[in-house]
Amino acid sequence: MSLLTKSRTKVSARQQINIRGVRDGILLLPHNRYRLVLEVSSVNFELKSEAEQDALIDTYESFLNSLPCPLQILIRIRELDMDKYLADLKGRLAAENETVYQEQIKRYSAFVQRLVANNKILSRRFYVVLPYNGAADAFEEAKEHLKLNADLVGKGLMRLGMHTRRLDSLEVLDLFHSFYNPVQAKRQPISDRVVQLLNSSYIRRES
Repeated sequence: MSLLTKSRTKVSARQQINIRGVRDGILLLPHNRYRLVLEVSSVNFELKSEAEQDALIDTYESFLNSLPCPLQILIRIRELDMDKYLADLKGRLAAENETVYQEQIKRYSAFVQRLVANNKILSRRFYVVLPYNGAADAFEEAKEHLKLNADLVGKGLMRLGMHTRRLDSLEVLDLFHSFYNPVQAKRQPISDRVVQLLNSSYIRRES
């Protein structure tokens, strides 16, 4: 089963995900498996000329042939929380003293409200998941191996005009949290405290 694929069986999210913990941005999975997640920028292929498209396809083929390890590509589409955005606009309106800018904010806020009334505003993000399967107590080895592979994959994607960024521990957990509990994730985003608790629990189990 894919790392982030939902199961049809009605069990808890904790049972479905089965994460041992997260440390230094690396997922700790059962059976000494580790995962590192890269966020990747996109390229608008359709806006390229035919020659540019051909060059991209050739470069992508070379990238696939040079991969240092298997990888998983994840495309995450989420509905943006426009309530917070509108609340921010309201705060800016209250703090603005110039009449002309107040009117601009009011008109823009009204436009956004009309837009979201009948349309969902979506964001699309792209991720690459890199694996490492090691022996028991092999976190440092896994960390170095994943860092090396992340650098190689990042350089390969850069040749395609894409940029990569490693997710930290909080961002990795937030990705899972929003995937399995999208409504709750809006109301109760994951905090640094959760990461600290997970890490301390992991260290106690390993000691």
